[in-house]
Amino acid sequence: MSQKYTVATQTTLLPFLFEVLQGWSKKTIKQRLRGASVSVNGKVETQHNAILLTGDEVAIGAAGQSSEQKNTQRIKLDILYQDKDLIAINKPAGLLSVGTAKENRQHALALLRTQLTRGKHSVRLWPVHRLDRETSGILLFATSKEIREAVMSDWHPTEKVYLAVVEGVPDLQTGTVSEALRPDTETYRMHVGAHPDAKPAVTHYEIKESTAHRALLEVHIETGRQHQIRAHMAWLGHSIVGDERYGTRGKRMGLHASRLSFCHPVNGERIVLEVQVPHDFFALLQA
Repeated sequence: MSQKYTVATQTTLLPFLFEVLQGWSKKTIKQRLRGASVSVNGKVETQHNAILLTGDEVAIGAAGQSSEQKNTQRIKLDILYQDKDLIAINKPAGLLSVGTAKENRQHALALLRTQLTRGKHSVRLWPVHRLDRETSGILLFATSKEIREAVMSDWHPTEKVYLAVVEGVPDLQTGTVSEALRPDTETYRMHVGAHPDAKPAVTHYEIKESTAHRALLEVHIETGRQHQIRAHMAWLGHSIVGDERYGTRGKRMGLHASRLSFCHPVNGERIVLEVQVPHDFFALLQA
């Protein structure tokens, strides 16, 4: 059984926990946080400095049994395409593409392996590309290293289309951002602009709909740098809605991988995958 608390004023997670759990030792609170027993709005949070907004719900579960872990174990991923070489899913927002040192069980790769496994023979999968945790949409896996390498060797002409809800409305109906990107491993974000270590990145966008304060963009990327769309839109002055790293935190990040088109590495057939936008996505435009 978890204890739930509603945030009254904006703060950060650890001070909030110290305040509401005054009968607990600070050591125990930190252990629960590190052990993935704390969730914010139904999603596990392990970062002590995570920002809490007014109205957020924080739940503290039993040690090692967070509510998100229980729910994620029951997730059945939506498979969009499957043959003996490739599998594509519709990844929900909030789910990691692959595991990390901190989270090595609750991610799309592990869940898909479990979902496809029959009997004692475990299914082996390799990610062809990745989506950020808060980005929803099409995610592609290969059933062998050889197939993954074959797809990646011809990945440049792949058509990758996203929908993005951004803060404000760009001045131009259509535009291109071609600023180079450079990763910062300490802050886990991309620096935009010329630098000896920066790599080329090209992002095209078109305004599809707009309100007084936000716009819905269709975004095509020629390159696939980490955080490319998020960093380029922030550089343009129109950060993705809900993008805490490059803009302002919100309930959901407004980025969705809606279309993926590529050549099958075995038969050469053009595979075109499209997926509907989640029901909560367009609501971001009106907020």
